[in-house]
Amino acid sequence: MIYVQHLLGVGHLQRSLQLAAELARHDFAVELVSGGRAQALTMPTGVRLRQLPPVYSPDGSFTRLLDQDGNPINADWCDQRKQQLLEIFASCSPQVLITETFPFGRRMMRFELIPLLQAARASSTCTQVIASIRDILQPKSRAGRNEEICDLVSEFYDYVLVHGDQKIVGLEESFPLADRISDKVFYSGYICASGGTVSVPGDGVNEVLVSAGGSSTGLDILTAAIAAKPMSILKDLRWRILVSPSIDESHLAELKRLAGEGTIIERNRPDFSELVKRARLSISQAGYNTITDILNSTAAAVVIPYAEADEIEQTMRARKLQRLGRLVMLQQNELSVATLALAIEQADRQEPSLEVNLGGAGNSATMISQWLNNAMAGK
Repeated sequence: MIYVQHLLGVGHLQRSLQLAAELARHDFAVELVSGGRAQALTMPTGVRLRQLPPVYSPDGSFTRLLDQDGNPINADWCDQRKQQLLEIFASCSPQVLITETFPFGRRMMRFELIPLLQAARASSTCTQVIASIRDILQPKSRAGRNEEICDLVSEFYDYVLVHGDQKIVGLEESFPLADRISDKVFYSGYICASGGTVSVPGDGVNEVLVSAGGSSTGLDILTAAIAAKPMSILKDLRWRILVSPSIDESHLAELKRLAGEGTIIERNRPDFSELVKRARLSISQAGYNTITDILNSTAAAVVIPYAEADEIEQTMRARKLQRLGRLVMLQQNELSVATLALAIEQADRQEPSLEVNLGGAGNSATMISQWLNNAMAGK
């Protein structure tokens, strides 16, 4: 039995689901626990979704947590959710516990995760506890936070599984105390979308594909892209603007009004990863899932990293890949119609190739299987 714990963040949930699906293909029964907002998801065979009472952060700072009705969570709410999580754990009797991001992030969820980890270490069946993290972490500004993370890894975890490629970026570049836990750190490669959604024939072929998140920054990127099309060297291509469901209908209507001939405005599509593979150039932010889709394609790319609420993870990822010649980065505070048009020209001249490990889901499942076999054999 494999038990996957997930908290917050749709992007994280997508990656957790990819890993869960691959674990199921390795003949594990997987319990995927989501603590964020409920999503309309199709569960792969062998994976069961357990939804906790949803919690979310109203902004990127993660300094406040709200329940599904938008109310601040309180001690009673936290205790009830903690108990529900522990009951799920007890009912599953898992052999492996995987926590998404924690202890390297999501510190505000300690109220339920520390008791969960304590239960795992006291369990006679749970022999492996694994932290699952992305390629780059948001650096910690508070004194003592990195030491606290190392202490939690030392006390509770057997392995830290980094879903990235060490040749591209090592954990030490975003976590300065990585050497203290180096004996537990393993790299799986990037986890890419499964490609299970089939695109309409012709959609995306030799197009400029524009996407962004649902924040005001995302809307600014979409608006700038529409305005940059007539100035771009790729103005004669078809441009496809994908609009997040978090952007309201009035803004969607305004984007459609602004769009000129040869521009398609539509909501986000489940076949995004396939559209990127067909595209001439992608314009987007620099989140993990979008970047892996770009790396898994031959499309040129311009990225505008999300940089609000002191967020620098996307900037670090984009800057690294720009140095390697895979894409062109445009900082959020430098975004304009003119700078975007120039970045498009620069990206289109690049040779969009980079040797990178994209087998993260399969590699993770193989490693977890081996670790579990070794533990059961007493190695």
